[in-house]
Amino acid sequence: MPIKCISKTASAYDYPLIIKQIFSTPLVNFPNQKIQYRNQCSYTYTQFSERVHKLAKALESSGVQPGDTVAVMDWDSHRYLECFFAIPMMGAILHTINIRLSPDQLIYTINHAEDDVILIHKDFVPMIEAVKDRLTSVKKMILIADFQDPPQTTIQWDDEYEKMIENADSHFEFVDFDENACATMFYTTGTTGLPKGVYFSHRQLVLHTLGLVTTLNFMNSQASFNASDVYMPLTPMFHVHAWGFPFMATMIGVHQVYPGRYEPETILKLIKNEGVTISHCVPTILHMLLNTPSIRDMDLSKWQVIIGGSALPKSLCDEALKLGINVYAAYGMSETCPVLTCSNIKPHLKTDDDIENTQLRCKTGLPTPLVHLRVVDPDFNDVPPDGKSTGEVIVRTPWLTQGYLNDPEKSEELWEGGWMHTGDIGYMDTEGYLQITDRLKDVIKTGGEWISSLELEDALLAHDGVSEAAVIGVPDDKWGERPFAMVVLTNNAREKNVTSDDIKVHLMAFVEKGIIPKYGVPDKIAIVDSIAKTSVGKINKRSLRQQFI
Repeated sequence: MPIKCISKTASAYDYPLIIKQIFSTPLVNFPNQKIQYRNQCSYTYTQFSERVHKLAKALESSGVQPGDTVAVMDWDSHRYLECFFAIPMMGAILHTINIRLSPDQLIYTINHAEDDVILIHKDFVPMIEAVKDRLTSVKKMILIADFQDPPQTTIQWDDEYEKMIENADSHFEFVDFDENACATMFYTTGTTGLPKGVYFSHRQLVLHTLGLVTTLNFMNSQASFNASDVYMPLTPMFHVHAWGFPFMATMIGVHQVYPGRYEPETILKLIKNEGVTISHCVPTILHMLLNTPSIRDMDLSKWQVIIGGSALPKSLCDEALKLGINVYAAYGMSETCPVLTCSNIKPHLKTDDDIENTQLRCKTGLPTPLVHLRVVDPDFNDVPPDGKSTGEVIVRTPWLTQGYLNDPEKSEELWEGGWMHTGDIGYMDTEGYLQITDRLKDVIKTGGEWISSLELEDALLAHDGVSEAAVIGVPDDKWGERPFAMVVLTNNAREKNVTSDDIKVHLMAFVEKGIIPKYGVPDKIAIVDSIAKTSVGKINKRSLRQQFI
């Protein structure tokens, strides 16, 4: 018997899952709640709505039509939040440009995305000026002066952001359209080849928003997010929609604080003065803040920080917990919108034991509602969830990119077998927690045995004198590959003349405890001044391989 669909009354409203539906919620519940940009300006959600309408009207007057692509280059700001809503709600596509791309990558992504209009913060004008003659699709450029005088440039601006909004009509009719319409796009910052374009529909973003709310509130755990919170992103808004949190924060109607350019003292002052209660960032940002002296004088007991982008090192977690920060890990990737897991601590696993508490918070986490996640062997068979059997993590969920823009071959590789392949190696334990042990391309095979570079890095970072660490595999005639470690020492460790031999002794303690195998101890540990990072703050292992192999 065939599936029987529901019957539809002729006059019934077919409610599309489009971004305007989450935009309207705070205007009913919390119209006077505040959205703030640094210490420069703040306004209510009602005023936010007015500006979103005016921005859409101004862009329409500039010639932007449904299906056009509008790109943004800005720091984390109230303006960016306005673009998150106005551009896709008018049926156009928001392209969030990675402001840390090389000139060639910048040219490639703008041309490949076929951007029609670019909104450019004054700080990034030199980047665009250097490449503007090689941009093939851009019709108009709009300056974001950021309350300052326009910069000297040869670019002929078509408008300035605040003037454009000031002069626009105050109402735009945001009509309904297909929920599968493309809403956003951006480019991955992978460490191989050209950047790859990923894209997401209105439906996907709405479902991801609802999934985030559920994830942070469905379990009686250390994770929570509700209307009483004060939210400040510390993940760039160009990077996977700041992990989707601005959409969720707006829907809930929380007090939002946007820090602009990431400056440690400015961030800490905003946390203190505005009472920020929840943020998210990569480990390097939290590491930067924890090493800012003024943080020692702050009460951070109400600050919740979700770490993603890279594994949360246990040493960093311990340091944050000592300052009262409620820190824990989540996991996702550019292709997944991004959130797939969150290290919610189940009620029966809550403990006062510091070591167990840290281990739970640093786990990759439990799959979020609506995420179907598997760990499989090379033959696509599920490995047992025993806390030790590893395989590739593959996933299905409503908010995965359906491919790479104009790249059918890479898209098929991504979706081989009807499951998205994350390229991550990990295992599931008996409680359902995922633990990523390495990237498929980063795992080290020595003498026929696998070594996790992430586990070695975690052990290295447990040394009091190690500030940063990275491990890669290097060719070896006898063993095939051997781990090679790079560490950045703390200032105190440099003064004490800590050596690579001291760090090897430290690693042997992990061998004795059975945490890492003896063959996993690197033959060579290089003490370096810095470790190469990607544009979003992750360790750039491709660059390290080019440098040391």
